[in-house]
Amino acid sequence: MHKDEFHLKFFMCVIQSRQLVRTPQRTAGEASTSSMLIPKPPPKTDILKSLDTMDDPDTVGSIPVFKTECAEVEIQVSKRKRAVVKARGDPTVETMKQREEWIMTHEEHHAAKTLGIGKAIAVLTSGGDAQGMNAAVRAVVRVGIFTGARVFFVHEGYQGLVDGGDHIKEATWESVSMMLQLGGTVIGSARCKDFREREGRLRAAYNLVKRGITNLCVIGGDGSLTGADTFRSEWSDLLSDLQKAGKITDEEATKSSYLNIVGLVGSIDNDFCGTDMTIGTDSALHRIMEIVDAITTTAQSHQRTFVLEVMGRHCGYLALVTSLSCGADWVFIPECPPDDDWEEHLCRRLSETRTRGSRLNIIIVAEGAIDKNGKPITSEDIKNLVVKRLGYDTRVTVLGHVQRGGTPSAFDRILGSRMGVEAVMALLEGTPDTPACVVSLSGNQAVRLPLMECVQVTKDVTKAMDEKKFDEALKLRGRSFMNNWEVYKLLAHVRPPVSKSGSHTVAVMNVGAPAAGMNAAVRSTVRIGLIQGNRVLVVHDGFEGLAKGQIEEAGWSYVGGWTGQGGSKLGTKRTLPKKSFEQISANITKFNIQGLVIIGGFEAYTGGLELMEGRKQFDELCIPFVVIPATVSNNVPGSDFSVGADTALNTICTTCDRIKQSAAGTKRRVFIIETMGGYCGYLATMAGLAAGADAAYIFEEPFTIRDLQANVEHLVQKMKTTVKRGLVLRNEKCNENYTTDFIFNLYSEEGKGIFDSRKNVLGHMQQGGSPTPFDRNFATKMGAKAMNWMSGKIKESYRNGRIFANTPDSGCVLGMRKRALVFQPVAELKDQTDFEHRIPKEQWWLKLRPILKILAKYEIDLDTSDHAHLEHITRKRSGEAAV
Repeated sequence: MHKDEFHLKFFMCVIQSRQLVRTPQRTAGEASTSSMLIPKPPPKTDILKSLDTMDDPDTVGSIPVFKTECAEVEIQVSKRKRAVVKARGDPTVETMKQREEWIMTHEEHHAAKTLGIGKAIAVLTSGGDAQGMNAAVRAVVRVGIFTGARVFFVHEGYQGLVDGGDHIKEATWESVSMMLQLGGTVIGSARCKDFREREGRLRAAYNLVKRGITNLCVIGGDGSLTGADTFRSEWSDLLSDLQKAGKITDEEATKSSYLNIVGLVGSIDNDFCGTDMTIGTDSALHRIMEIVDAITTTAQSHQRTFVLEVMGRHCGYLALVTSLSCGADWVFIPECPPDDDWEEHLCRRLSETRTRGSRLNIIIVAEGAIDKNGKPITSEDIKNLVVKRLGYDTRVTVLGHVQRGGTPSAFDRILGSRMGVEAVMALLEGTPDTPACVVSLSGNQAVRLPLMECVQVTKDVTKAMDEKKFDEALKLRGRSFMNNWEVYKLLAHVRPPVSKSGSHTVAVMNVGAPAAGMNAAVRSTVRIGLIQGNRVLVVHDGFEGLAKGQIEEAGWSYVGGWTGQGGSKLGTKRTLPKKSFEQISANITKFNIQGLVIIGGFEAYTGGLELMEGRKQFDELCIPFVVIPATVSNNVPGSDFSVGADTALNTICTTCDRIKQSAAGTKRRVFIIETMGGYCGYLATMAGLAAGADAAYIFEEPFTIRDLQANVEHLVQKMKTTVKRGLVLRNEKCNENYTTDFIFNLYSEEGKGIFDSRKNVLGHMQQGGSPTPFDRNFATKMGAKAMNWMSGKIKESYRNGRIFANTPDSGCVLGMRKRALVFQPVAELKDQTDFEHRIPKEQWWLKLRPILKILAKYEIDLDTSDHAHLEHITRKRSGEAAV
């Protein structure tokens, strides 16, 4: 073979080996003119036979096996697994194992795309509406269609199920377009008395059987899910009655012999036990905080006290998290009634706040608030008390149904999408023996729990409150709820000691780029430190300020009102400490600093590593320190989430929503948007999932010109449908050659005559703005937990009359890992870090990228080997983290 011919053939081998991602799905009957389509895999027998045939070019699935000319080609099977196919001579045992592993993995992935063939799924929303329900409906429809199943909308909840007819319609891919960013539920929800009667459920069963539907996804609260379980338990009897009445045939009864039920909890109250967050809760908190922030400005102007009533008849979650997120003076929730002398305590608290210089008071009341005797505590009662005893100008604001409205937050869109995907998998994998389950969120993990176990625990909470067993009710809510309550009590009810005799000195600083929520973390750290009797110092301008002595003592009022402010009030710089060890050591001695809380991004983590190294030269650096991850990039090793990332994500989503709206108006327009994140693709990926992007280019998932071409072809096909717009996200450092301008020019050229292209670089607007409720609450709890750890570590490190901490666990990153907040020594995280690109080597959110591609209608393999498994709520609760 000629040398040039060999090189050409080898080049073609490599090109073909990369044609495994971002391949557009063709409509039925459409001829494929692109070599980028993934061919259908041969039957299993053919695959196994092909392993024994090494003489001629062959394929294993869609991967070409080449002759001698291509001695060894590395082929990307997926981001999780790679196989090296050797094509010369007899295969080695190692290669055979790799092939067998690939075949098993590929078959498992391919099974997901055929899992729903011959099956039908119905999805309905019931009970009160909640933002994010539409995201869940969209995911159920598109993933159901992806698996080969038929998917049906049930309009108007259970009433539509009972009435049948046009209330049950088959869904298409395009029918859920542009609903991701809409609040409420597009398919409607209604209270249904008919379904509570057996006759109504009999009609519902008839409507399902006639359409061949044996899988039902119910999105609603505990009442809706209880009704679904009742429906499932009666299914066999209902079929028998329909057969006897001659309404269905024996064949229809056999095909519909059992009904699978999966529930998704949609409730703004977050009142369902077994999940950390229900769909809609985060969005409701957004609406509440928007109003609280607006009221704060007018309250300060007139030195007023505001009493705000939020929803929560049986659950105080919204009120509790709101109080933490805005730094409220008091909160009333049904699970934890105030002591008998609460009136005196409340008035004393309000007057003390005014004495410290505050110009306003904020009191949050859940609509179901009661005292220890079960007597309701209303907003008007509180207002009259404050006016009568203190004479303050007091106003009441009842938020009402505004909390249910508006655009869903990024968190709820992603939560709804993830839960919808998991619901489809749970339905299609179900058997007659599988109990009805509910898909829940635990930390950042999707879990499946027995539906009725969760419903029973939820009812137990209400029962405990009715019986005035409030401690038991609090425990049943879970450790996350309890942790929120404990942090609130510390910040709102405990007086800081007047004397600081025998106290420790702890310094707090911000390092790296600013991130929304930094100020909330500083406030929490300072106030918890003061409550513990410590002397707390604040350092301006990061390590540079520590070296220059820009340090001052902070009192209680110093951080007043910081929770809702964006940016960094202390000032922050990217300077690292290594070059200033001598000056830093001198100031640590001068100010008698015995512990250091570092709030920041990758520079904070790197600075912590340098401090550990510096201990070998400077004993003054042998003090405990803890890093609280705070960066929009979410790239700090040791933590799944960083303070500030949620705010940046919501900023991107809001911008994308407006851009999509513009594109929908002009038609045939594609927008390329550049996001921040450095080399970390978290923002691009999660924003793509939340905004419904067609593609998201990131550094962690390398792409080629062929992939770009596939994306263009995908958009060309999309313009032939009713959805004539496109949205593409690009992480700022995903590729040094395929820049935003390059991609824009490519799309503009290839889309001529079919679509127009526009580009938008979001820039530093992603670092600004008021922090979201999630970031405020997360930062507040992280600060409290960090200071508690610090106080214990300082005492542990006290020896010979001084603080000396030189063990690895005396310098830690406080991070959220799956379901727990954990302290991890910075030294142990070095092996998990890619320092060149400033990212962790393993990132949990990469597993969500297939969902992004499936929802954008790409023909890809879905890895079902890492899905949620059925757990039990009692087992989950015993190991739940206090996040």
